[in-house]
Amino acid sequence: MAAFPSRLIANLRQSAWLDRDRIVTWCAILAGLEALFLLFVACWQHGAFGSVGATSGDFVSFYAAGKLVLAGTPWLAYDPVAHELAEQAVHGAGAPYQFFFYPPVYLPICAVLATLPYYVAFAGFQIATLVPFLLIVRHLLRHTTYGWLAAVLAFPAVFWTIGLGQNAFLTISLLAAFTALLERRPTLAGIPLGLLCYKPHFGVLVPFALAAAGLWRTFFVATATLIAAVGVSVALFGVETWYAYVNAFISAKQVFASGRIDYAGVVTVFGAERLMGFAVGPAYALQAVASLEMVMLVALIWRRGLSLPLRAAALLAATLLAVPVALIYDQMLVLLAVVWLIREAQDTGFRAWEKLAFAIIYVLVLLGWPLGTLWHLPLGPIAPSIVLLLCVRRLWRLSIPHGARVQTP
Repeated sequence: MAAFPSRLIANLRQSAWLDRDRIVTWCAILAGLEALFLLFVACWQHGAFGSVGATSGDFVSFYAAGKLVLAGTPWLAYDPVAHELAEQAVHGAGAPYQFFFYPPVYLPICAVLATLPYYVAFAGFQIATLVPFLLIVRHLLRHTTYGWLAAVLAFPAVFWTIGLGQNAFLTISLLAAFTALLERRPTLAGIPLGLLCYKPHFGVLVPFALAAAGLWRTFFVATATLIAAVGVSVALFGVETWYAYVNAFISAKQVFASGRIDYAGVVTVFGAERLMGFAVGPAYALQAVASLEMVMLVALIWRRGLSLPLRAAALLAATLLAVPVALIYDQMLVLLAVVWLIREAQDTGFRAWEKLAFAIIYVLVLLGWPLGTLWHLPLGPIAPSIVLLLCVRRLWRLSIPHGARVQTP
């Protein structure tokens, strides 16, 4: 009997049973179940099982903003009344309102989408932003076959992004391009980083990382790209649109603090604290502490001159712990961080417990929202924390003097 726990721990520690065939099979099954559920929800929302009233997804927010741009009134994208009326023109009166807090640099994309029929725009946007990410992942993993595709598409954040019609594929494509280009094309890497200004909070840790690593060319190109994007938006939509955005941005803090956005879907430290019943002030204070810790950790890791996969994984995971607002679909950053860690493992070998940790991350991202809704379990920050722990563990082992003996945990 005493041998059983030892064998179990050994199996979990190395996770040799998590071989390629099992991973592909299980992920294909999970991806299939997610696709069936999406189909069911789509049929339900369109009255296949009886009338459900007016419904909407996040994508209608982008589409409505685009319609207001095409009407020659881009500043009204930041007027909740006008924007809601534009949404209702798509989905009908009574549909839940979807907020729009994106800066005017995002409006050109919204305008292009609004020139298409709604569902064509929806599908086209998801495909056009997902494909570049998949191509970069294929490059990073250096696979000639497509078994990896099942594992990527089964990641629950992919399901949430498509189901809600969100822009996480665009965000992660820009971050993937930035990190993939950073080592060999540091100047070019600044362009996708600068274009991330449409969702600027996800770049909050990048200046500290680049400064610590001395990658000033990337920083300056990113800054120039950001300035150019802002300049184009001013030329297209006028300064008054930026004034309207600033006012909307100021009110966004009240929206997220009020609970109008489900805290079970907010995967940050702030969201976890609010989900557990903390008041807004203490929740922001704890988030500030976590943000400061992430700044110091990222600066330390990037200053050490470690491998790009390890630095990229740490930066991506730390970003989700540093920002106060990130939603379930934004956990695409965790997926890219895992991809970078797998790339590191391809070069240096998997460490004990790493394969099991990756499997646990899938489960956490899959169950985070439902368990948060049902039992107020704050699972959101755990997945990026696991990635960071794996990075720090590798960093710690690299710090051990050559020849020193260390017991593998």
